[in-house]
Amino acid sequence: MIASKMMRSLLVAGALSVASLPAVAQVQTTKTETEGEPTHAVKVERGEVVYVSGNTVIVKMEDGTVRHFSNVPDSVTVTVDGKELNVHQLKPGMKLEKQTITSTTPRVVTTVQTVTGKVWHVTPPNSVILTLQDGTNQEFKIPKNQKFTVNGQETDAFGLKKGMTISAQKVVEAPETVINQEIKRTGTAPPPPPPIQQDVPVLVVYTERPAPAARPEPTQAASAEPAPKKLPTTASTWPLIGLTGLALFFGAVFAIAVGRIIKGA
Repeated sequence: MIASKMMRSLLVAGALSVASLPAVAQVQTTKTETEGEPTHAVKVERGEVVYVSGNTVIVKMEDGTVRHFSNVPDSVTVTVDGKELNVHQLKPGMKLEKQTITSTTPRVVTTVQTVTGKVWHVTPPNSVILTLQDGTNQEFKIPKNQKFTVNGQETDAFGLKKGMTISAQKVVEAPETVINQEIKRTGTAPPPPPPIQQDVPVLVVYTERPAPAARPEPTQAASAEPAPKKLPTTASTWPLIGLTGLALFFGAVFAIAVGRIIKGA
């Protein structure tokens, strides 16, 4: 029955057989692969680690978006400054880069199936029963336009006769595309903060300005004493009143004398 599955494209087998021995050895299958020129595509993603907790990482991407990676396997590593780090060794501030290299290779798989046996019965153009090399009989359905090789000559189903030893071969070419991906993860650690130095004198830079010119002080005589703000009271006003009255008296006397002289004249 295994032979019937393998020959479904060539001679699709029926269920008739006169022995219980398997017919696998009677069907030979060979495969060859022909690869074409591969093409490569590279995708680069960059970001900065902003949060790490357990197997969860949050990365701010280069385009400003924030991506949340949960349940990151411990087997996933990143090469940071030449060291392989897993998710538990990542730190916020690390710059990460992921390169995904996709290789696409066209390939043609050629499958050749061959069966050899002696014709026991033929119903052209539909089916033929062959006696295989292990002595079992197997019925095969004949595909349209199937050719058989008899004594080095090709013939169709109508040319088959009982007792003939024939070989049938089917060549199937199946194109397919093989895609492989290679992922490279690299990164750089953030620079360490500068160390704090103690007992280091602080250098203060300043610009020296010229001192303002001294104002000259006023010169004073050595013997001079400063004038008092208020003159002291040294005399009374009564003498002044007396002098004024005396002057008025002599003025009156002089006036009377002058009047008499003028009258006597």
